Amino acid sequence: MEKFRFGKTNLMVSRVAFGGIPIMRLNTAEASALVSKSLDLGLNFIDTANGYADSEEKIGDAIKGRNRQDIIIATKSGAGDKKTFNEHLDLSLKRLGVDYIDIYQLHNAGSTGKDKVVLAEGGAMEGLEEAVKAGKVRFPAFSAHSIPIAMELMKTDRFAAVQIPFNYIDDLAAKEIIPLAKELDIGFIAMKPMGGGLLDDAGLAFRYLGQFDNVFPDPGIEKLEEISQIIDIVNRKEPFSVDDKKEVERQKKEFGPVWCHRCDYCQPCPQGIGINPILCAKSALKRMPLDRAKAFVEASMEKGRSCTECRECVSRCPYDLDIPNLIRTQIAFWDSLSA
Repeated sequence: MEKFRFGKTNLMVSRVAFGGIPIMRLNTAEASALVSKSLDLGLNFIDTANGYADSEEKIGDAIKGRNRQDIIIATKSGAGDKKTFNEHLDLSLKRLGVDYIDIYQLHNAGSTGKDKVVLAEGGAMEGLEEAVKAGKVRFPAFSAHSIPIAMELMKTDRFAAVQIPFNYIDDLAAKEIIPLAKELDIGFIAMKPMGGGLLDDAGLAFRYLGQFDNVFPDPGIEKLEEISQIIDIVNRKEPFSVDDKKEVERQKKEFGPVWCHRCDYCQPCPQGIGINPILCAKSALKRMPLDRAKAFVEASMEKGRSCTECRECVSRCPYDLDIPNLIRTQIAFWDSLSA
C-alpha cells in the first residue's frame, strides 16, 4: 500500500490506519488474526488507547515476533496528571510488549478544562515530554473534540500529531485545523472517518477524505472484509465527484443539526449530568461490546432523568441542539432496549 510522510515525525505511514476500538468485541485469537492480516495487506499504523479494554493486549499478541521497525504504534492516556500518565505509559508498554511507543497521545486533551490540567505543572504533558527524552515515546500527540482548543494546543509547538473527528458530516476540521496542521507540519489523524458507525458508504467517506493530502484516516476495524474494502477504495484513488458532493449535501440535510459533536461546550450541567455519553449512546452501542457500552452510558442515563430542562446547556451549545429534548429521546431509546 502507498505510504506518505506523516508530518514532522517523518514517519512513512500507510494511507489508512488500523483503529483498535472494535477489536474489544473479538476474542484474542480473532483479534490477533485480524490485526496480523491487516498488516499483511500493507497497513503499518495501529492506533489504540489504554482505555479500550484489552485492545492493547490483543495488538501486542498480534505483533509478537514481527519486526518492530515495520510497525508504527499509537496509543493514548486519558490521565490529567503526571503520576497517572506514567502509570498508563508503563502499562501500555507492558500490554503491547514493546520497548517504545511511536506516537503517544493525551486522550481528549482538547476538551473544555482538560487542556489546562494536562499542561499545568505536574500535568500529563510533563510525563509525556520526559517519556520522549527517555526513549519510551518517539512523538508526543493529543486527541481532541473541540476545534478551538485543539488549535491552541497545536500552536504550542509541543505536539507532533493531532487526532480529531473528521468525516463528510462532521467536517469542521476542514476549515482551519487541517490547513493549520499542514502549516505547522503536524500529522493529522482523522478520527471517526465513518462517523463512529454513523455513515454507511465507505466509498463516499474515503473519496471525501482523499481530497486532503495530509489527512490520515483511522477507521475502527472489526472484520477483515471491512479493511479489505477500505484498502481497495483508497488504492483506487477515485476522485470526489460532483455527484459525491451532491450526495454529501443531501445527507447533511437529512442528518440536520441534531447530532452531538462531543465538544463538551454544554458542560458543566447544574445537575451534574454527563450529556455527551447520553447523546452518543447509539454510537457507543455500535462501537463497543454491550457490557462495555452499558458501563460507558448507564450511569449517565440514570443521571439524565434528573434533567430540570433549565436549558443552560442549550445556551452553550455551538450547534444549537435542543439538548433536553435529545436527552429525553435517548433515555426513551435506552429504556426500549430492556423493555
